Amino acid sequence: MLKLENPNLRMMVQNLTELRELYLDGVNISAQGNEWCQALSSSVPNLQVLSLQSCYLSGPLDSSLQMLRSLSSIRLDNNNFSAPVPDFLSNFTNLTQLRLSYCGLYGTFPEKIFQVRTLQILDLSYNKLLQGSLPEFPRGGSLETLVLSYTKFSGKLPNSIGNLKRLTTIELRECDFSGAIPNSMANLTQLVYLDFSHNNFSGPIPSLSLSRNLTQKYLSHHYLTGPISYFHLDGLVNLVVLDLRNNSLNGSLPTKLFSLPSLQRIQLSNNQFSGPFCEFRVVPFSVLGILDLSSNNLEGPVPVSLFDLHHLDILDLSSNKLNGTIELCSFQKLGNLTTLGLSHNNLSINAAPTDWNSSLLPKLTTLKLASCNLRALPDLSSQSSELIYLDLSENQIDGIIPGWIWKIGNGSLTHLNLSHNLLNGLQENVSNLENSLSVLDLHSNQLQGRIPIPPPISTYVDYSDNSFTTSLPDDIGAYLSSTYFFSLSRNNITGTIPASICNADYLQVLDFSDNGLSGKIPSCLTENGNLAVLNLGKNKFSGTMPGEFPGNCVLQTLDVNGNLLEGKIPQSLANCKALEVLNLGNNGMNDTFPSWLKSISSLRVLVLRANKFHGPIGCPDSNSTWPMLQIVDLARNNFNGVLPEKCFSNWRAMMAVEDGVQSKSGHLRFKVLQFGELYYQDAVTVTSKGQAMELVKVLTIFTSIDFSCNNFQGEIPQEIGDLKSLYVLNLSGNGFTGQITSSIGQLRQLESLDLSLNKLSGEIPSQLADLNFLSFLNLSFNQLVGRIPIGNQMQTFSETSYEGNAGLCGWPLNRTCTDATPPMFDGRCSGSRKEIKWEYIAPETGFVTGLGIVIWPLMLSRRWRKFYYKHVDFFFQGFSITKPSKSNW
Repeated sequence: MLKLENPNLRMMVQNLTELRELYLDGVNISAQGNEWCQALSSSVPNLQVLSLQSCYLSGPLDSSLQMLRSLSSIRLDNNNFSAPVPDFLSNFTNLTQLRLSYCGLYGTFPEKIFQVRTLQILDLSYNKLLQGSLPEFPRGGSLETLVLSYTKFSGKLPNSIGNLKRLTTIELRECDFSGAIPNSMANLTQLVYLDFSHNNFSGPIPSLSLSRNLTQKYLSHHYLTGPISYFHLDGLVNLVVLDLRNNSLNGSLPTKLFSLPSLQRIQLSNNQFSGPFCEFRVVPFSVLGILDLSSNNLEGPVPVSLFDLHHLDILDLSSNKLNGTIELCSFQKLGNLTTLGLSHNNLSINAAPTDWNSSLLPKLTTLKLASCNLRALPDLSSQSSELIYLDLSENQIDGIIPGWIWKIGNGSLTHLNLSHNLLNGLQENVSNLENSLSVLDLHSNQLQGRIPIPPPISTYVDYSDNSFTTSLPDDIGAYLSSTYFFSLSRNNITGTIPASICNADYLQVLDFSDNGLSGKIPSCLTENGNLAVLNLGKNKFSGTMPGEFPGNCVLQTLDVNGNLLEGKIPQSLANCKALEVLNLGNNGMNDTFPSWLKSISSLRVLVLRANKFHGPIGCPDSNSTWPMLQIVDLARNNFNGVLPEKCFSNWRAMMAVEDGVQSKSGHLRFKVLQFGELYYQDAVTVTSKGQAMELVKVLTIFTSIDFSCNNFQGEIPQEIGDLKSLYVLNLSGNGFTGQITSSIGQLRQLESLDLSLNKLSGEIPSQLADLNFLSFLNLSFNQLVGRIPIGNQMQTFSETSYEGNAGLCGWPLNRTCTDATPPMFDGRCSGSRKEIKWEYIAPETGFVTGLGIVIWPLMLSRRWRKFYYKHVDFFFQGFSITKPSKSNW
């Protein structure tokens, strides 16, 4: 790169007083704003074109620049001004071009600049802190190119945008615009390029049929609704790209799309198009190269006319409702295919080896046949020399994994998913071969024997839900040197975790849960500064938790539930500021309540159940303890004392949805790496309706409090009524006294309430009859008196919900009110509750690593089922949650 030092800019231009155009693009000038602006304004007063792109200039733009009154073209892209845009730029009355992309601009863009009548080109893109909105545009404007992509421009598009009759290019990608796209856009007859992707537009798509020169139309990732009609497409003979992905468009698929002669890309995935995928007329010499209709509701057989699109490069029909049987060899007609996606339909793919020949799909790099009723592996041993991505998951493929599968693509295969099949062995160990395999997913099969050594450069390895036995290889860590995700959960692994695991420096997710591992937990696992998920639950680990969590700890999930651990919680755990799930349940840990974790504001799940924790609970010095907590389980410990009067006041995620803190629908999950669709999904067991239920898809709106089987005393705080989003409340088996607080009647989302085995007295509050979603109630073995309230749910419960309260009367009890004194109980739990696991394996779009089962609400609540299938059936394996506090916590 040429660097301007001697002479500098001032010396170079000082004698060029008649200079009209200055082009120094790419020259390293390295000057401050006042320096270069004053050098120009004092030396070249007649300058009309100023082009200093990528010149290492600094800002801000100095006011002396406005002395160059003849400026018509200002091109200063890719300089780091780090300053607001000055108002004086609107004073250049001859300005035709203003290009300021990649300049680090911030603040609010002056609207007056939009209204410079001579302005033809305005490019402010890639100034991610620059704010502003579009003004009303007068008639007769000259604007031809408007580029605001990757800024913070927001608001609605003015209807007057239709006055920009000369506009040929408009790019608003990844801004914050919202509202409807004005119908006046139809007036932009000169439009050639439109990109509104990744905003918040809603409503129908406006017709642009008069824009006959339009070549590219990007409207993806919005909330657009309605059908695509004939009028949206009529006249668009020059359209090359149509991208409407990730909206809510509906109606039938318009077959006219396939008759547009110039169309090369149709991207309509993740919408709600429905009805049959009808046969269509293919225009002669069709140039269509990309057809992505995935994640819609298209039905019927795959149209035969599809095989006449001979230029197709990418064909993705995954995640629809297409049916019928397809011979895989029929795609031989599409010899240019690089990507074929048929996953998650109702299709049956016949991939018998006799149907293949050496010339079938020679350019194929991606093949997605998940959930296609395959009963055998397609023989790819002599096919697809360029194959990189292969997904054959969720089929009925049995037998052993043949050795040739590791050699597909001449060693170029990087992604292999054979999960959810009936495979039971491996013919050849993948680690013995030279290959490029990065993602290997074999989970949920019937694989047996020794644990396969991971591929040499793997980043993601999932062996969970199989029947592998023996112990972990001593040198397992040597094969995980580049691995980010490694799961062996739900196998039959025994022995200890070898010390070589400490060599896996890049691990973000390590899941050895549900095995028979024993010994001590290696200290390097808690000292690893990269580990985000550590799940060692349901094993036989003993000793104490290693105590050195680093200062840069990034743990989001720590699960050691169901082991033989003793001792205290390491205080260095407070370094894990991103912690969301902490599950220490079902061990023998002996400690007090971990109030010193109060600074972890991200905590969503706290499980301490069935240990030897003791003492009072509370965080005396904090007013903001765990505002995101959604599940808290302290059951079966020795906690005592009273619940502080305001101990729930900071658990804002359990409060009403209107509070604005509660998460949007989803699941607790951790995204493995920052690209792709690989997730780790959290699981937790909660006690609800008297049963222990494993929530493997933990909805981020699910909330639960379980303080049962402790020694808490005093009255139930009235503030508990503020937790209006609470679904499960279990305070049974304690020593609570006084009346049941009427504020519980404010918990309108409550589905399970257990206050049994306490010393509660007085009458049952009539407000409990207002809990319309309550499906489980246990008030047994207290000292309650009076008539059971009448209304809604109260009479639907059995007599056992009220037994052991001799002073109660009314339905469903078969007794009238008396003054008899109820028997006294010690308020403690006895015996163990029956545990039930409800399992549900849901097919996921994308490549998911779940702990795959289901959640209690889906099984037992009509309202939850309706919510789940409406909003999150397609989606997720993840995690998030929230917690309470008291004003003096």
